[in-house]
Order: sequence, then C-alpha cells, then structure tokens
Amino acid sequence: MRNMLFDKVEYKIEKTRHGIWRRHLNERGAYFAEYTSYATFLGWPLVHYTRGISPETGRRVTARGVIAVGRLAVGGLAIGHASFGLIAIGQAGLGLLFGLGQAATGLFAVGQLALGGGFGLGQIATGQTAVGQLAFGEYVLAQLGVGDYLWTPEQADAEAVSYFKELWSKLKEQLLLR
Repeated sequence: MRNMLFDKVEYKIEKTRHGIWRRHLNERGAYFAEYTSYATFLGWPLVHYTRGISPETGRRVTARGVIAVGRLAVGGLAIGHASFGLIAIGQAGLGLLFGLGQAATGLFAVGQLALGGGFGLGQIATGQTAVGQLAFGEYVLAQLGVGDYLWTPEQADAEAVSYFKELWSKLKEQLLLR
C-alpha cells in the first residue's frame, strides 16, 4: 500500500467575494475543507474554518481567526471540540472571558466542569459566584458547597439567600425586557 502523504495534493480552489475555499476529497472518501476570509484583523483572518484531516500532513488543521471554527480552534470566538479564545465554545472550551463546554474556563464559565473566575455554573463549578452540584466560591448555591456565603440543603446563609434572590430578579428582569 502506498503512502498517500507523498502524493501531490490537488485541491479544488474556489475564490468567492469574501474568501477562499480549499477542498479535497481523496479516493477513500476522506473530505477536507478549509475557508479563509480575505478580511483580517491584526493579521488574523476574520473567519477561518477547517474540516477533516489535511491530505498534505495527515493531521487536523487548527482553525485560527477572529472567528475560528474547526475541530481545533483558536481565536476571538473559537468554536470546536477543543477551543481556546476570548470566547470559547466546545467540549473543552477554554475561554478567557467566557467558556461553554463539558469542561469550560473563563471569567464566566458554563459546563459540566465550569472553572470560572467571576461566575461558574455546572455540575462542578468555581467562581466568585458558583452554582452547581459541587461548587466552590464566595457566593455558593449548591448541593454541596464550600465558600464564604452558602446556600445548600444543609445551610442557608442570609447573605447568600439575599444575593441569589437579587441575582435571579435581575436576570428575570433582563430576560423579560428584551
């Protein structure tokens, strides 16, 4: 059997008004696609999308852009199984400001494992405000929690109850006004 990585790769190139598509379908049916926008910001493409395994390297290509979408993604808004960015969404959403995923980090984090700096919501959560089955923080609403002000089945600090009721009122007000 020959090594397909040594073959010259012929991509189907499609230039659009906004960017370039590179596509390749090998004889085994493996599909690779990549879109890169012409528009850039600080040297990064505004949009970068990847799908599949590169026929040239035999590896996944990391999507890198202001908006990055791919199995592996790095950018301002990163969406992928493993993503890292200011806002990251994925199974492993490692965000600086916001993370959403099974395992998420960020100033605000939502996920099964939510490691938030300011706010964490998840089965296991951390943050100044933490909500979860198991939560660690200053203000904690949890089945089992560790923190300064706790609202758990066993303990209801007046400060925690007041804080979470006020937080809930503000959230409802914001959601209903929009």
